[in-house]
Amino acid sequence: MLCAAALFVAQSAGAHVFPSQREPAAGSTVSAPAQVTITFDGPLEPAFSTLTVTDAAGKPVSAGNASIDAQQPDVISAPLRALAAGHYTVHWVAVASDGHRTHGDYSFDVK
Repeated sequence: MLCAAALFVAQSAGAHVFPSQREPAAGSTVSAPAQVTITFDGPLEPAFSTLTVTDAAGKPVSAGNASIDAQQPDVISAPLRALAAGHYTVHWVAVASDGHRTHGDYSFDVK
C-alpha cells in the first residue's frame, strides 16, 4: 500500500513541468538581452505554453511571440525589443505534454 502511494506521488509530481534554467537568471543584473529563454524539466505543449516580459510599468517589451524550440521541446524563448535600464518581469505558463499546467514569474534588472 505504501509503495502504491509513493508511486502515485512520484507520477503526479512528474506530470508538471518547472523551470530548470533561466536566461537571464532570476534576480540578475545584465546588459540588455536580446531574448529571454527558460528551459523546463520536461517537454512543453506549444499551443498552451507562454512567455511574456513586462517593464516596471507592466507594459509588454517582447518583440514577438514566444516560441518553443522544435529540437528542444523543453525550451521556450521570447525575443525582446531593445531594453532600457530598469526592472523587468518574466511571466510564464508551462503546459506539459500531458496537459498539466504550472505558472510563475521572476524578475531581472538591466543595467
